[in-house]
Amino acid sequence: MVRSLPYLFDGELYIAIFPVVMANKLVVSTAIIATLLLTVSLALLMVPGGPANGWLTNISIIKVDDWSYSGQSTIMESVKAIATGGGMMRQFGSVGASFGSLSASAKDIGFSVGGAKDINNFRENIKQGFLPIATDVTYEGLFYDYNFDNSGSGNTVCTDMFCPVYSQVVSKDPLTNATDRFLSVGLDSGIQNFDRKPLDLMIVLDISGSMGSPFDRYYYDQFGQPGQKPGDNKEPTQEEKEELQKSKIKVASESIVALLDHLRDDDKVGMVLFSTDAVLAKPMNLVKGTNMDDIKRHVMELQATDSTNMEAGYKLATAQFDDELDDKDGSAASDRERRIIFLTDAQPNTGDFSKEGLVGITKDNAEKGIHTTFVGMGVDFNTALIETMTKIRGANYYSVHDSKEFKTRMDEQFDFMVFPLVYNLKMTLKSSDYSIDEVYGSPEADQATGELMSVNTLFPSPKSAEGVKGGIILLKLKKIGAGSDISLSVDYETRDGQKHSSTKTFVFEDKQPEYFGTNSDRKAVLLTRYASLIKDWLDHETRNEAGWGEYQNHSQWERQSSPLHVADEYRQRFKTFAEYFNKEKQDIGDDSLKKEVDVLTKLSS
Repeated sequence: MVRSLPYLFDGELYIAIFPVVMANKLVVSTAIIATLLLTVSLALLMVPGGPANGWLTNISIIKVDDWSYSGQSTIMESVKAIATGGGMMRQFGSVGASFGSLSASAKDIGFSVGGAKDINNFRENIKQGFLPIATDVTYEGLFYDYNFDNSGSGNTVCTDMFCPVYSQVVSKDPLTNATDRFLSVGLDSGIQNFDRKPLDLMIVLDISGSMGSPFDRYYYDQFGQPGQKPGDNKEPTQEEKEELQKSKIKVASESIVALLDHLRDDDKVGMVLFSTDAVLAKPMNLVKGTNMDDIKRHVMELQATDSTNMEAGYKLATAQFDDELDDKDGSAASDRERRIIFLTDAQPNTGDFSKEGLVGITKDNAEKGIHTTFVGMGVDFNTALIETMTKIRGANYYSVHDSKEFKTRMDEQFDFMVFPLVYNLKMTLKSSDYSIDEVYGSPEADQATGELMSVNTLFPSPKSAEGVKGGIILLKLKKIGAGSDISLSVDYETRDGQKHSSTKTFVFEDKQPEYFGTNSDRKAVLLTRYASLIKDWLDHETRNEAGWGEYQNHSQWERQSSPLHVADEYRQRFKTFAEYFNKEKQDIGDDSLKKEVDVLTKLSS
């Protein structure tokens, strides 16, 4: 006969199954022996290199479906359902097959800055015939779409955590004919075989009414006078039509499933849902003790309803980390990453939805070592609210318009998305001949002075033969003296609190346009001028009341659409710039720049 024995170990429920062949009078003694065997077995299981086969394979582990949200029912009713069984526990095989590798695949890395990780919302609005807003376009978000090669600069081999690579640029602006001088800062690293630490993750999902709208429409157009969408000249494919017809919550759910696929056994995950209020749908527990297939199924069944209270969702998610923080000072240790991934269209209309209130919560969390990733959903995703919040230490954001594309990004970038390595980067320029005029590629660019540039966070970024994804910052220099000497000091700290510094002195040579230290510098200058022209145009449209719509009967963050419009003066500028862009694209030799050519062509036609 067979005996099964439940066993609680390290907060997880295990079931040991033992074959028992003996007389009835010995059964009680056998149970006692089985208990002792199980204790020894589990202890050996925790030892690296311990037995993983033989008699130990008879131990099976229960993975728990700890989902506690059922739509109309209360949380307590959901918890009661779990406590009483209801098929919520599933056996998943033997020990030898159940414990996956705890290490991510080895990766060489460079760095990219925090903040925006794409400008997808800008491109999608243009494609759908809507006028974007200026915050849809950021320099760092645009840079992250491209690779920058720092290896050909002639610098020594990098062996430190962070190795800035400097290069000089002198180039004429094609629209103003002014000569610009740039210093590019390549964000290189000597780290090889990058492997993130374990992750404590709370996923927060917006299930408010606006999340029920299609991806290619503005939810609040239905409540007022909508902008007249001229449409795209290009007929979408059947696959594109099917993707666009999905609701935002459908794509958000598919994106969460893509995220869950990248969690490891030693990670913890929980989930909060919010609309008018917030509920804890799944407590934060170890992945290895959770039936992830059931969790995915629950996520895909979610529906949109009611108002949008981002504050409630954020606060409830934050509270789940209380047991994970250091008791001494209420902050997180560096051995695990604590992160909230917040999926929303960022259109709050209840609770404290002021920018200051939401930024304050994000800042408080960052000081405790709880960092935030925002994932924006739909063409009406409000980057104006999120862009400010992602200037905070450890924060970043992505926008999603295609669940398949987002899954591909997660396959390549999940570990980089959730695990920052460098904080409080400060670059000080000391020169009697040059000062910092502008900074491009950092969300903290508005904090730059004539001498100082700051970046709150550097995230690891994938390095390939083409370079480092998003791995560059541009400093536009202002000539203030007759000489050419520059000294740059860099100070930063790692996630374990260690401080590092380095200084480099060099001569900014008196070169004539067009001079680029590397092709990557040329690409960065091209993209910077492109983004600057786009932002100038969007500011102009907004000032002339042709800008994005705001539904006046709702909150300041709820958006109506405005039709795509280009003033005559900017249409001509786009045409002139497109010629310059095309020539530079050919000289640089990066075919991926074509997507910007397509935007310029549409805006100039």
